[in-house]
Amino acid sequence: MIEKYKINSNHHKVSLKEFSPNDTGELSKKDIEEEYSELQQKFSELQEILYASKKYALLIILQGMDCSGKDGTVKKALSSVNPNGFFVESFKVPTPAELGHDYLWRIHKETPMKGNIVVFNRSYYEDVLVTRVHKTIDDDTAFRRFKEINEFEKYLVNNHTIVLKFFLHISKDFQQKKLESRLETPEKRWKFSDADLKERKFWDKYQECYEDVLYNCSTKEAPWYVIPANNRWFRDYIVLKTIVKSLEDLKLEYPVIEGSIQDLIQEVKNSTGKSED
Repeated sequence: MIEKYKINSNHHKVSLKEFSPNDTGELSKKDIEEEYSELQQKFSELQEILYASKKYALLIILQGMDCSGKDGTVKKALSSVNPNGFFVESFKVPTPAELGHDYLWRIHKETPMKGNIVVFNRSYYEDVLVTRVHKTIDDDTAFRRFKEINEFEKYLVNNHTIVLKFFLHISKDFQQKKLESRLETPEKRWKFSDADLKERKFWDKYQECYEDVLYNCSTKEAPWYVIPANNRWFRDYIVLKTIVKSLEDLKLEYPVIEGSIQDLIQEVKNSTGKSED
């Protein structure tokens, strides 16, 4: 099932119209309840082995239009994670200092160290999306950056960082309903921003730019996954299923303790005596 949503490196020109945001793989929420619970447990176990082994790092990139559920994915799909070794980084408008450097400067230092999982809630891809939509960079610059990003991700993968990239795909009508809900529900109004309405006017242009990103930056080392996100439960299910499979494929094991376990146990017992003053 996961492969259905994966953009292969030899994929033809990507059209988001080919991917339904309402897709649920002919499953219902009830159909996946048991498996989803098992996936959460498995993810928890695999994260512990990842952290203990210190052989690989996992970088999860979440991109999508406003209201696509990037925060919700972290909160729900990754709810079973141990906070130890798990970090979420959100990239906002660059500061003057960040603008003074290359666009990847602020990114690299936030990538995970071995044993850790880091989620990028928006990422360096904003520098070929927002910038292109609002014409602060031209197309030539954007396509040059596609190549640079591919090389950057290849570098991360070569240094044992697993890169999983999820585009949370929603419809324009779905976004409208979510924005209306934010305004109509007092406890959700804090989520609303005038910027949401301004960016919504560029919906079609964003779709075009995302299609270019998916086509040009889905590589063998770091493929993109287009995740149907109108149904939140299915979004969480596919994201979690993909993460678990990727961790399972690493075939990690707990590190082996050197020496005789029995001798070490005896040494621990002997160390419980009174300490010297």
